[in-house]
Parts: sequence; structure tokens; C-alpha cells
Amino acid sequence: MSNTALKEQALRLGKQAKIAARLLAPLSSAEKNRALLLMAANLEAKSGFLVEENKKDLEFAKANGVSSAVLDRIALDPSRVQAMAQGLHDVAALPDPVREVVKMWRRPNGLQVGRMRIPLGVICIIYEARPNVTADAAALCLKSGNAVILRGGSEAHHSNQAIGGVLREACAGTRVPQDAVQVVQVKDHALVNELLQLEEYIDLIIPRGGEELIRAVVANSKIPVIKHYKGVCHVYVDAEASLEMAEKICFNAKVQRPSVCNAMETLLVHEAIAPKFLPEMIAKYQTAGVEIRGCTKSCALVPGIKPATEEDWSAEYLDLILAVRVVKDMDEAIAHIERYGSEHTESIVTTNYQKSREFVDRVNSSAVMVNASTRFNDGGELGLGAEIGISTSKIHAFGPMGLEELTTTKFIVFGDGQVRE
Repeated sequence: MSNTALKEQALRLGKQAKIAARLLAPLSSAEKNRALLLMAANLEAKSGFLVEENKKDLEFAKANGVSSAVLDRIALDPSRVQAMAQGLHDVAALPDPVREVVKMWRRPNGLQVGRMRIPLGVICIIYEARPNVTADAAALCLKSGNAVILRGGSEAHHSNQAIGGVLREACAGTRVPQDAVQVVQVKDHALVNELLQLEEYIDLIIPRGGEELIRAVVANSKIPVIKHYKGVCHVYVDAEASLEMAEKICFNAKVQRPSVCNAMETLLVHEAIAPKFLPEMIAKYQTAGVEIRGCTKSCALVPGIKPATEEDWSAEYLDLILAVRVVKDMDEAIAHIERYGSEHTESIVTTNYQKSREFVDRVNSSAVMVNASTRFNDGGELGLGAEIGISTSKIHAFGPMGLEELTTTKFIVFGDGQVRE
């Protein structure tokens, strides 16, 4: 496709989305929920078709030597289609943030001033691998009153097109415009760059995928981007920690699901408790197949573990690998987090209330846990119902992005004839 054709295609997507966003914004919760439930029913009804289309992606991926882990992320079966449909039911059941008045106050001149939630407008989501993101993202954007342009990875092209078509088909019998959900049909990566220039039509870009994808989007976009480069998450075991609790939390944070962004990558342990805690903890990790990369003190306490390099402290392994460091005190632990962390998720294990409060106040990450696993930094686990991603940039949203984070606020002012003197 020529550059001119790509520009025209991107512009058409942007214009259609902007028109759809204006039609979608004033709809009631009931009207949006009806569309979501019809979408869910259509996914279930077309489950066989979606699985067949998905086979095309799996065959292409296998022919191109894609890893088994990526194949698993791409794959759809009836149970995964059912889970997508249930996800739409779950979003329909969530409170609608649009038109919520979050604050109201009266001025000395009698004016009543408030702030009311409104949709952002048009959101473009660029993502890799998992085709379920197509349905999940569409549902969250629709419920929050936003039109969405979805650009999935080429490895799930047929699946994304099929899911998008099924969702749009369901909108036909509702007041939700079909163009509120648009899936990019062109595989050419150059089209993404064209979309990133459409600041007149697109209000926010949300990339979901590896660090390379996110940095490329940020470098080329004229539109604000929600950034989440990586999750270098820490657990700090304080001198006054319950060893039993610390062992349970540290094991869960690393082993339960190591390939996700809220898994622990570095364990920090106070030197007073390290001789008693680390040998047993590391033995348990090794039984579970975790490779330990330790500082000099850690290696002295547990002979035979691999020495850590400087690169290990800032690594996001997404695997059964853990960096371990013994620290002098909480100040040193926080200094380590500030130097090597990614402002994603940090946790302290301690029985000292004052230390826990100090850790919460001083650590500047999107979620700070006290006596809990880093794995809880997830929209569903935090009570948001669902999330579109986790932001590690502080502008607009910080942490898991649920429905509220897909809105902004406008000022509303009620008077009875006031004029400015």
C-alpha cells in the first residue's frame, strides 16, 4: 500500500472514530450495557467461527517458528471465547463513571462549582499477541463513553479481525455506533505511524506489549501516550518482618506467575534478618526452579548461587530468575528502588507500623504494598473490576487503568444571574 493510501486509511479511521465518539458520549448506562451484553451473546454464538479464524493465526505462527509461549497467548478455544464474553458481562455490571460529579463547592458569590467525569474521546490501543485484548479493550472504552481504534499484532491478525467484526455486528441493533469499535485491517506497520500523527482526531494512545514497542510508539507519537516500559518490582523484608509471612509473600511474588509485569524481580533483605531468612527462602526458590543471582553478602550466606551483575538490578526477567540483595536498612532499600526500579510495584514486609507508613510515603511507585504480594497490582484485584493496562507515568493516570482512568473531568458551574465585576 502506498504512503498516500496509508495516510488516507488512517485519516478515515480517525474521522469515523471522532464522529462515533460524539454519538457515544451522551448515551445512557443502560444503552451502553445493552450493547455490551449483545456483544457478549454474539461472541458466544460465533465461538466456532472465532476458533476457526484463530487456527489461521496459529498455523502461520507455527510456520514462522513462533515460541510455544507466544502460541499459547495467541490461541483461542471455546473456553477462552467464553471468558471473553464473561469479561463483557463483568464490564456491563461495573458502575458507569460518565457524568459522575466528583466534587462540588459553593463560591462566596453564590456560584456552585463542580467537576464532572466525561469520556476522553477517541483512544487508540496498539497491542501484541493476545486477541482477547480486542474484546476487553473495546468493552472498557465503550462503557467509559470512548470510541476505540484497535491495532493488534500481525501474529493474531485473523483473530482480531474476526472478534472486531463480531463486536461491530452486535452494535447494529443498538444506539452505539458501529464505528465506536474499529479494528485496523492493514498489517503494514507504517499505518501505525500515520495513526500516531492524528492529534486532531485521536485523544490518547495506549500501547500494550514489550518495552521496544512502547518506546517506538512514544518516539513517534504526536498524541499523549500512556507509558509502561517494564515492571522491575521489589519486595523489601524488614528486620522486624514475620519470617513466615515474608516467606509466603516472597514466594508468591516471584513464582505464582513469573511472566507478568507485577511479579517480583529483586528481593531486598535487611542484614539483621538475612542470615536466618535467606538460606531457607533460597532453598525453597531453588526447589521451584528459580535461578538466584545474589549480591556479595547473599553469596556468602548461601554458597553456590550465581553472583549478580550490575545489569541484574534493573532487569525485568519475566522468568524464574530472581536478583537478591542484602541491605543495611530501609534507607538503603529505598535508595536501591529509586535507582533501579521502574515505579511499578514495591512491597515491604514488616510488623513495625511506623516503618510501613514511612515506606508508603517515601516510595514513589504506582502501587506500594504493605505485607502483601506485588501480584496484587492488578485492576481486578484492586477492585477496579477490569483494567486496560498499568501506567507508570504520572500524567493522567498512575497504576492500573480502569473505567475512571478512561475519563477526564470538566468544570460545571451553576449560577442565578451572577456577572463578573
